Amino acid sequence: MVGSVTKVAFIVLVTLAINIPCLEAGIGDFDNFLKAQSEEAHKIALESYVPTPELVTNELNYHVHLSLKNISRRQLGQKSNAGVCESTNPIDNCWRCNKDWANDRYQLAKCGKGFGRRAIGGLGGPIYVVTDNSDENMTDPKEGTLRYAVTQQGPLWITFAHSMIITLQQELLISSDKTIDGRGANVQIRDGAGLTIQYVNNVIIHGIRIKNIVPKEGGMIRDAYNHVGFRTRSDGDAISVFGASNIWIDHISLSYSADGLIDVIQGSTAITISNCHMTRHNDVMLFGASDTYNGDKIMQITLVFNHFGQGLIQRMPRCRWGFFHVLNNDYTHWMMYAIGGSAGPTILSQGNRFIAPNNDVAKEITHRINAGEEVWKNWQWQSDMDLLMNNATFQTSGAPIQITHKKGLIMKPRDGAHASRLTRHSGALNCFVGQPC
Repeated sequence: MVGSVTKVAFIVLVTLAINIPCLEAGIGDFDNFLKAQSEEAHKIALESYVPTPELVTNELNYHVHLSLKNISRRQLGQKSNAGVCESTNPIDNCWRCNKDWANDRYQLAKCGKGFGRRAIGGLGGPIYVVTDNSDENMTDPKEGTLRYAVTQQGPLWITFAHSMIITLQQELLISSDKTIDGRGANVQIRDGAGLTIQYVNNVIIHGIRIKNIVPKEGGMIRDAYNHVGFRTRSDGDAISVFGASNIWIDHISLSYSADGLIDVIQGSTAITISNCHMTRHNDVMLFGASDTYNGDKIMQITLVFNHFGQGLIQRMPRCRWGFFHVLNNDYTHWMMYAIGGSAGPTILSQGNRFIAPNNDVAKEITHRINAGEEVWKNWQWQSDMDLLMNNATFQTSGAPIQITHKKGLIMKPRDGAHASRLTRHSGALNCFVGQPC
């Protein structure tokens, strides 16, 4: 009891010492275009919601099991630049072993797992090559820039002609049916605004590095080929998902942002965040912005094969309302807690490795917020096959989450002892044309 009180006091003190900006939509003028867009986005979100989310978790568990079963010791010990595939998880197995990946980029769209598995991004559209790293005109972007590409009409698969650093002057508003594919180049978005996925559907972000994102003042910004709207000051999120569905964020390296690294709010759903590497940040991930907005009950997110690394403090993730499958991630660092939540979210933690910090008041992985035990004891937070190291503890609660294993299929996830292998290649990859990535 004394330890619990000490931990709560520790968390409160650290939180009060940090200036946490409020989450806002960033819309300065909610005009007829945006109203129609938000209504359509909500309709798609409801269609994307899975009434029995356990079926989706089972499918992913099955593929994880098969992936590890098929990995040989020889493959794990070789280097990709020697022409041998280093893939160690089922998402990567789908495309990384193809040495001709650069001429078959669309294959990536078939590789998603979890709740965001239907995200196909720009599949079916042309490939657009970004050649210019500038970001000077917010309303009439220069052709060849990333801002020009993400606001074009229809599906588009966006690649990069060469390595580049892009400093966004204002938040980058990504329209529906887009893939940002950084493979084959070192693409860094840093020292400026971040990426915003708002009231849209079907977006893939893959293989880039995002660092040192800061708030921007806002203004008139193009968010679609046929719309320019007024934006208020941005929060400084690296990636912000707002009222959007069918989103897949994969192999992203993230660190140092003024607000969250990845925030998902306002009725967003059907999302997978995979193979990402996060370091040096306070509020890592926020899923659901308010304890009073029950529209986030439809939120369903898969968090899989990610590495939570050095210099992280809390929110990996911090959840509200929805269903969150936290599978085979590697938690090697946190200062306050790893997984937190309020407003009764359902959290299924499976096969993760949690290495607690040496601080005795931060050994607990979980943190319930804005609720006493008489309330949170009914929240379904389950730990299954997690590896708890350095005296880490996971406080479970609520009724067991019923998971039905289909007859004839091996549906159990791999235990946490395999998490470091499954996440070995998290973050943006160094891919070379003509070789397995």
